Amino acid sequence: MCDITVEFAGGAELLFDNKKKHNVTLPPADEGTAWTITRLIQWLAKNLLTGNPDLFIQEDSIRPGILVLVNDTDWELMVGHGWGGGEYAIQPKDSVLFVSTLHGG
Repeated sequence: MCDITVEFAGGAELLFDNKKKHNVTLPPADEGTAWTITRLIQWLAKNLLTGNPDLFIQEDSIRPGILVLVNDTDWELMVGHGWGGGEYAIQPKDSVLFVSTLHGG
């Protein structure tokens, strides 16, 4: 099992029962696999999402307009470090923040 913190901001929390911070215990990964950000996004959509899934996910990834930070680092920047953004292997005590950058008005 893997304990992590998942946070939502910028309106993304409205999709998750208006709760900004979730302490999550991920179930054990299957043999030979790891919990990745891509897998976490799918798990969140299935287990915590209370709003419209189309506002959070698109195909198998995060919807454009939602910034993902892993331990205060943009997951897009992690690609250059060999972590592959969505393929970053989640570690215990990691913090993952989803920030909606889409604003109405």
